[in-house]
Order: sequence, then structure tokens, then C-alpha cells
Amino acid sequence: MNADCYPVTVVPHVSALFRDYVSGSDEKLRPFYSPFHADRQWMQHPANIDAKLRGSIVPLLRIQNRGFGAGPATEANLDRLAEGAAAVVTGQQVTLFGGPLLTLLKAATAIRLAADASRAGQPHVPIFWLASEDHDFDEVNQATFPVGNKLETLRLPHNPGPGRPVGNLSLGDAIQPVMEDLRRCLGENSVTELLASVYTPTATFASSFAAFLARIFSEHGLIVIDASTRPFHALTHSTLRAAIEQADELHAALLERSKALELAGYHAQVMVADSSSLLFLLDENTGVRSALKKTASADAWSAASQRYTTAELLDILDQTPERISPNALLRPVMQDALLPTSAYVGGPAEIAYFAQSQVVYQRILERTTPIVPRLSATLIDPRLARMLQRYQLSLPDVFITPDALAQRLGARSIPVEGKRKLAAVGNALDRELKALTEWMQGQDAGLGHAAEVAASKMLYQMNRLRRLSASFALQKEQSLRHHAEQLCQELFPAGNLQERVLACAWFLARSGPSLIDILVEHSTAEHCGHCALNL
Repeated sequence: MNADCYPVTVVPHVSALFRDYVSGSDEKLRPFYSPFHADRQWMQHPANIDAKLRGSIVPLLRIQNRGFGAGPATEANLDRLAEGAAAVVTGQQVTLFGGPLLTLLKAATAIRLAADASRAGQPHVPIFWLASEDHDFDEVNQATFPVGNKLETLRLPHNPGPGRPVGNLSLGDAIQPVMEDLRRCLGENSVTELLASVYTPTATFASSFAAFLARIFSEHGLIVIDASTRPFHALTHSTLRAAIEQADELHAALLERSKALELAGYHAQVMVADSSSLLFLLDENTGVRSALKKTASADAWSAASQRYTTAELLDILDQTPERISPNALLRPVMQDALLPTSAYVGGPAEIAYFAQSQVVYQRILERTTPIVPRLSATLIDPRLARMLQRYQLSLPDVFITPDALAQRLGARSIPVEGKRKLAAVGNALDRELKALTEWMQGQDAGLGHAAEVAASKMLYQMNRLRRLSASFALQKEQSLRHHAEQLCQELFPAGNLQERVLACAWFLARSGPSLIDILVEHSTAEHCGHCALNL
């Protein structure tokens, strides 16, 4: 197995903020991320939490992880946590069948960094935070698999309606026909057996996702946390209280941060509206989670159609703390008020969130957790590796549409004599047209403009001849188009990175348990912008 590393600049759809952050070289970003991840100070200065809080957290985590089916390595890590170890934390929404490949990449990176810090003399454990309070059902209710010559996305047929937190939603009997579809996509193997054992009618999105993660990473001791319950919310009471009592101050700081990001040439991931706050409120009767809105400089809050005073919200927090939950900017602050987080492992969107969250961290916790980019990788099996080698392609060459790649393969398969003739004519045409247009421009500006227009038309026809030759080669060798479609479908599906689209279960079913060890091995702190892992 070998890996090819590429700079982040070859990755499509990357924001300027993420590109500069991964490179670690742009001083413009350092004011938004302090401490900066590239300095790696977090390994020498582990985080800590109050001993009483640690004593409350670990028993709760033991109960949860035993329920998830975690193994001895996780129990050992919980012992280390109880004894004072710090944590490398990552997290994600609780997506159907484990979600896309990036689920594995996040967990593997957290495991590797925790091990690296421990070897450096500072004990750390890896923790995976379930974003089970999110309510975007459509985003989590899907798993996509390559099947034949197309992509197939599996979904539960029912929809609970908008605003319901996804974590506690029961899968119900609807999961059974979806499991049959999963078996058709993956075949019968240990992965489908594991998924069938945890994605059951009585399970929830959170419990099934957690059990899947805990078991596939059992040998690496991954600790999984679902902090949506009352005991965990009660332990973060002071953080949620601060978000209520300091709402106006935090809102002003976020507005100022958004402006600073825009002035620096970046973007704000979360739009801060005039009445927005950092909190959601769960309705006791409907189970709907609605954004809490705050009227500036007034003791007036609203969620859905209901109105509240600050005192009423504080009373809800005291009596039923699980009803108040954080938005994307407050969630990591709540997480790090609860856990001894030395570093957080995140993807492009989370890194953008942290540029805004820093001001919330500083005002509530008086510190900021550094965020480390997760491993970004495309997994290439031997069959696809042979195709890339046959056509002399590198991974970035595949980051185009299937039609464009087929055209490129067709051009490369033109007979040598034809390539030479096209190149000779093309080069001669370029050379002579350039000389002619320069001479005509020297005679008269209007004449020169007419020459440029005519020359561009001739060059267009020359390129058309190249395309016609490539299309003819494609017609003669039908396998070229089929191979182009295969390469794009599995390495750049639907015009996106493989890690964001294809289900992690598909890779596990194809590569087996050893895949986890491979990902952990390559999830180093010094990894490049994007890795091509040849399995």
C-alpha cells in the first residue's frame, strides 16, 4: 500500500479560508485561530477540567459506551480519562449506516493524534462527539453506494417533519426493507452483519450510529459521547447560562468577527442575523427544536410562536436543561466545557465555524481549542489503480466530469501518427496566426481587431478537429468511456470528493477491518492537503 500526497490547491470546491488554514502559512488567519494548529502547542500543553466534573463525566461515558458495545480498549481509555488524560475530540451528525467515508477519516485522525500526543509524554484519549441534537433529517437520512454503473442512495421512506432532533428518532420497521437494499448493495459480509445488528427497528439514529462506530474502532479505544441527555446538559449549565445572559455581548462580538473575516478576504460560515442567538429551544409538547431569537437590548426572546423572558429561559435551563441546546457556533464551546479537549479534529466547514466560534470561546471559557484538519483522502483499489496507470492519469486528472475525462482518454488513444499531425498543424497555425495578427495590428487597430477575431475562429476549428479525432477514437474503443465513467463514479462521484459522498460501509465491506489500521497509520499531523491511498 502506498500514498500519493497532493497540495490542497488540487482539491475542488475549497474555500480560500480552508486552503490557507491547511497550508499553515497565511498570517492573515492567525488572529482568527489562536492558538494556531500548525504550531502544535496543544501536544505539549494538554487541556484539563475540574476534578469534580471529570468525576461526573467518566461514569456517564462508561454507561453509554458499554451500551454501545465498546470493547476493553475503550474501557482502558476511560480509565486513563478518569486518571487525568486529556482528549482529542472529533464529531459528526448521526448519519444513516455510519455516513460517508469522512466519518472514518475523522475518527482515525483523532485516534492517531491522541496516540502521538501520548507517545510524546502527554496522555490523551480519542473521543467522538455525536451531533445528535441537529434537526436536518434530509442530510442524515442517506447512504450512497456505487452499484453497477450508477450511484444508488438509500433512505428511510418516512419523514418526521421539520425541527425534530434526529438523534432520538426511532428507525422503526421502515429500516427492514432498507437493510435488504443494503445487502443488495454490499452483499453478505461482516459489515452488513454488523449494520443489521445495530440498525434495528427499536434503535435510534444516534444509538445505531454510536454502536457502529464503537465496534469498528473497538481495538483503538474510541470513546463515543451522546451529550443530548439531561445529565450532560446539566453539567454544561454554566456555558448555556452564559449564552443566555451574555447574548447581546456575544452577538456583537460575532458581528464584528464576521466583518473582520470579510475584510480579510474570507467568509463567515454562519450568518449572524439581527435577532439570532447561539441557542435552540426544544418544545416539550411537539418535540420540535426551534432557534431562540433575541431582541437586541431588550429582555425579549422568542422561539417559534412563543415568547420568553430571560428569567423564564433560565428557569427552563434549571428545571429541564436538555431543552436548551447549542447552535453550530456554541456547540464546540459546550463540548470543551464538558471535556478536557486539547485539540478538535474537523473538516472544511468546521474549520470555518471555528474562525467565528473563537470569540465565543474567549468570552465564555476564556480560552480557545485549536482545530486540526482531519485526514482528507481518496481510497483507490487495485482495479482503479491499474486504470489510472494504464491511462497515465493522476488522481487530480479525475476531478472532472465523466464526459470530459472520456474526451481526454479519447485524445490520448489517437494513433501516434494522428497526434503528430494534429500537433504539427496546431503549432504551425498558432505560430503563423500570431505573426500575422501582430503585423496587422501594427498596420491599423481596426484591422488588428478583425485579425484577432478571424484567428480565434480558426483556432476554434483547429480544436474542433482535435475533439473530432478524440470522439472518433472513443467510438472505436467503447471501453474508454466505460472506464472514464467508472473512475469518476468511484473517485469523484457526482462531482464531489469521494469522502463526502460514498458510504463508509462500502469501503469497509470491500477492504475489511484492516482499512481502519491503514487510515489511522496515514492520519498524521503532517499530512498533506489530500492523499490518494492506494489499497
